[in-house]
Amino acid sequence: MSIRPVKRIVQSKPTIEGAGVKLRRAFGFGDTGEFDPFLLFDDFRNDRPDDYRAGFPWHPHRGIETITYVLAGTVDHGDSLGNRGTLGSGDVQWMTAGSGILHQEMPQGDPRGRMHGFQLWANLPASLKMTAPRYQDIASADVPEIIDDDGTCVRIICGDFWGKRGPVDGIAADPRYLDVWVPAGLRKSLPVETNRHAFAYVFEGSGTFRAASRPFGVLTEREIDDREIQIREQTGNRSLVLFDSGDEVTVQAGKEGIRFLLVSGKPIAEPVAWYGPIVMNTQAELQQAVAELRDGTFIKGR
Repeated sequence: MSIRPVKRIVQSKPTIEGAGVKLRRAFGFGDTGEFDPFLLFDDFRNDRPDDYRAGFPWHPHRGIETITYVLAGTVDHGDSLGNRGTLGSGDVQWMTAGSGILHQEMPQGDPRGRMHGFQLWANLPASLKMTAPRYQDIASADVPEIIDDDGTCVRIICGDFWGKRGPVDGIAADPRYLDVWVPAGLRKSLPVETNRHAFAYVFEGSGTFRAASRPFGVLTEREIDDREIQIREQTGNRSLVLFDSGDEVTVQAGKEGIRFLLVSGKPIAEPVAWYGPIVMNTQAELQQAVAELRDGTFIKGR
């Protein structure tokens, strides 16, 4: 077995999306080739309702899949095809936009005003970009959870892991999406096939991901004795860890344990042309999509 080296550790950055929702973006837009087939990852965690209640009003999607995973609060959603619903704590929505859909998502906090969830965008290959839109709404109770003998707990949202399969199916890039908790002080190795790109996103506790026998923490600047110096700390809250090639990821949990999403997928390796949540292969295809939005022909098959 070969441990995946750590390519880079970054902190997700504050940004504003939708009608004024304050969130954190770990990656997205520009060159996302190192994350292929994934395009964007947002952490929408907030304890102030005024910072998220304006939500994400009607907006178009084409050529991608959006994966929403809610941990606290609820998200009301609807689309131009008449689908409606609400995602609650532990629920997942995997939306294949395909040929095009108009969509809205309106976050609502829990009774204490807390809202927490993640949204991941996955690319579609050119052969599937214009397929019919499809929803997979998954209730929390339908997400399998495995607790290993050492106390490690893994929720399997998508893909095969430790002999069980997540409830999301039929996804082109054959992704694996795991919610992992490793208890305090434990060192744990998790398999990730060599033909996949992989990243982890830490959202509780702290720890170090190891490159071979060497722990790899996040490099930060601190002021000590009036001097700015760089020190390497444990990976903590809102850290994204991008891995290089190998067939397993090894993490050493800190004194509070560590919880993170472990996401991997097979690269599509096709050109990417962006216009917000419309992602095609060429600028000509983007121009066609924008023209269809203007003339009312963006939604197909109605």
